[in-house]
Amino acid sequence: MSHAGSDERTGPSSYRLTFDGTTVTARPGQSVGAALVAAGIVAWRTTRREGRPRGLFCGIGVCFDCLITVDGRPGQRACLVPARDGMRLSAEGDREEDGDDGE
Repeated sequence: MSHAGSDERTGPSSYRLTFDGTTVTARPGQSVGAALVAAGIVAWRTTRREGRPRGLFCGIGVCFDCLITVDGRPGQRACLVPARDGMRLSAEGDREEDGDDGE
C-alpha cells in the first residue's frame, strides 16, 4: 500500500527545502543546486568586488561558484550536496572561497 506522495519501495516523491524563507521542492537524487535552478533560483551568492551574481557554473564540483550555506554549514558546493527533506539553505552573500572571482 502506498501513501500519497510516496512509494513504499522508493520513499517520498519529493522533498521540501527552505531557501532564505522560500520553500523549494526537490526530487530524490537531485542536488541542492539542481533543485534551486529548477525552482527558478539561479544565483545565491555574489562576487566580493563587483557583487556579480553566482550560482551553478560547472555543476560537477570543480569550481566554487555554487557555494551555499546548508543547515548552518557555510561553504558547501550546491552541485555536490544531495537534497534531503527539511534542509535549510541560505545565500552565501559575498563569501569568496577560492579568491579568484575573475574580476
